[in-house]
Order: sequence, then C-alpha cells, then structure tokens
Amino acid sequence: MMKTSLISAAALALGIASAAAWAAPGTVLRNEKLYSQPSSSSRVAANVAKGASVNILAKQGGWLRVTAGRSTGWIRLLSVRAGAGGLGGVRVGDVVGAATTRSDPSRVVAVAGLRGLNDEDLKQARFNADELARLDALKVTTTQARHFAGQSGLVATNVPDLPKPKPEQSSSPWENN
Repeated sequence: MMKTSLISAAALALGIASAAAWAAPGTVLRNEKLYSQPSSSSRVAANVAKGASVNILAKQGGWLRVTAGRSTGWIRLLSVRAGAGGLGGVRVGDVVGAATTRSDPSRVVAVAGLRGLNDEDLKQARFNADELARLDALKVTTTQARHFAGQSGLVATNVPDLPKPKPEQSSSPWENN
C-alpha cells in the first residue's frame, strides 16, 4: 500500500515536472486579457500586463494556452513573443514564430487571412457551390465600382508600364566559353 502511494506520488511529480519542461517561455507584447477558452467571447480569466513573462503550453489556431503567474488561460497568438528576454527588439518573426521551438526555414507559412485555421482545417476544405454563389451575388460591375469610387472622390489615373527587364549581363568572361 505504501509502495503504491509512493509510486503514484512519484508519477504525479514526474508528470508535473515534464509538463513544465515542455512549456516554452514567452513575453506579452501589450496589455491583454487571458480567456478561459480560445475565443474572445469566452469568460476573461485574468488580465496580463505588457512585458509579463508567460509559459506557452499549447497552440490552437490563432490562440496560445499560457500560464501567467497563477493564472492559466488563452491569449491571442499575436500578443505573445516566444522566447525569454523581455520586449527589446520585437520582430515579426518573433511574433509569427510564437509557440514554436525551432523554425523550419524550408516551410512556408501563410498567416494573413488564415488566422485560426490550421493544416488539418485546410486539408479538409471542400468545394462549396452555395458559398461560391453567395460570393458571386456580391460582385459589382465596372460601372458600379466607378460610381462608388467617384462618390468617394477617387479618380482614375493612368500609370505607365514598368520597363521590360533586360537580360542579366555576365560579369565574367569565362561564362561565355
């Protein structure tokens, strides 16, 4: 009985220690709310100040599950810079790379317009004729667009074409042999 309790306690301690080991450090980039779920319509669990250190536990879509002090909750991905070291020199790569341990330079990741979608969501995407018809119903004619632009004071401007690119000149006489 004593041995079973000791093993259970050791397993629990090991689980807690390994969870802390998997957490990645991060820094909050602006005053932000910590939500109970990965949704801005969920209950606010806590407020986190700009510059606060957090531990990143998980990523789901455009959200990170973090611990900040004694609070655990969800914060927007773009509000956290991955890594320790304060707010000095925040770069786009720091923000976009949040919740990743190492970036794979060969992997291209599109962020704009896809926030909240993950690879699985995109793989499961299917053609939807009804949605395409809804979009098609929103199109405007050239005349409607010009009328709208004119109401806003916009005017058409002709812009000359860019010059055609010239073939690159070789700087080495050896390349022509």
